[in-house]
Amino acid sequence: MTRTILITGTSSGYGKAMADLFLDRGWNVIATMRRPDPTLFTDHAGRLKLLPLDITDPHSIDAAIAGGVDAFGAIDAWVNNAGIGLGSIVEATPNSVVREIFETNTFGTFAACRAIIPQMRRQGHGTIINVTSSATIGVMPLVAIYAASKCAVEGFTESLSHELEGFNIKARLVEPGYAPTTNFTANGMARMQGLIPADYAGFAQACFAKMGDYPTGFCTEAEVAEATFAAAIDDGVRIRYPAGADTKLLAQLRWSSSEEHYQMRMREMFSPAIAP
Repeated sequence: MTRTILITGTSSGYGKAMADLFLDRGWNVIATMRRPDPTLFTDHAGRLKLLPLDITDPHSIDAAIAGGVDAFGAIDAWVNNAGIGLGSIVEATPNSVVREIFETNTFGTFAACRAIIPQMRRQGHGTIINVTSSATIGVMPLVAIYAASKCAVEGFTESLSHELEGFNIKARLVEPGYAPTTNFTANGMARMQGLIPADYAGFAQACFAKMGDYPTGFCTEAEVAEATFAAAIDDGVRIRYPAGADTKLLAQLRWSSSEEHYQMRMREMFSPAIAP
């Protein structure tokens, strides 16, 4: 029987790569985005359904679920991929921007999970995959608000996995690394405008210089798509699926060394040796 997956944020980047991979491997795919663009995909013999979905709008989430079930009968896996990035200095970041980040990255993910869980319980199975970031493992400078929004999803998902286990529903995490070539990164940089005060200019410039000497290769869309596919088909109890060399490096540092060694290496890799 052909399985069905719904993926949010499929207009570009990781979401587009995920949709293409699952289609290529024989799944039905419900590809969602705020403004569906039918030119992005080929139909794959009726196995693709393109639907609008705004993760910050509960009615939009419910409509996407109804449309997906109407098209394919069930939603076997759901990927919360839609998200927005931010680089900023905390004291200069207004509440409106903080709320914008959390509304999409955190509260939107929570709402989507609450909406799809009853459908999966009725089916008797399902897998929910929440996409977070390497920033939940090793937090570099200038991403405090973004990291907070994604760390919340990590704790939420791990707890949720216990709640849902008795219903044959799995909750999992895909943790992509840094991918400067995606629209996600470019959009996050755009939001940074005006959020780095003059007092922090030297610190920020030194941080950017550090990032120019990144310690590993950059994460790719293909790696994230493969990690998502692994999370969707795994029958075990694993929760986290890191994607990218940097995520794996940070995970090893975080979980296999002392706090002192971890902090020393993080400062060597990402933190400038100057005061703001």
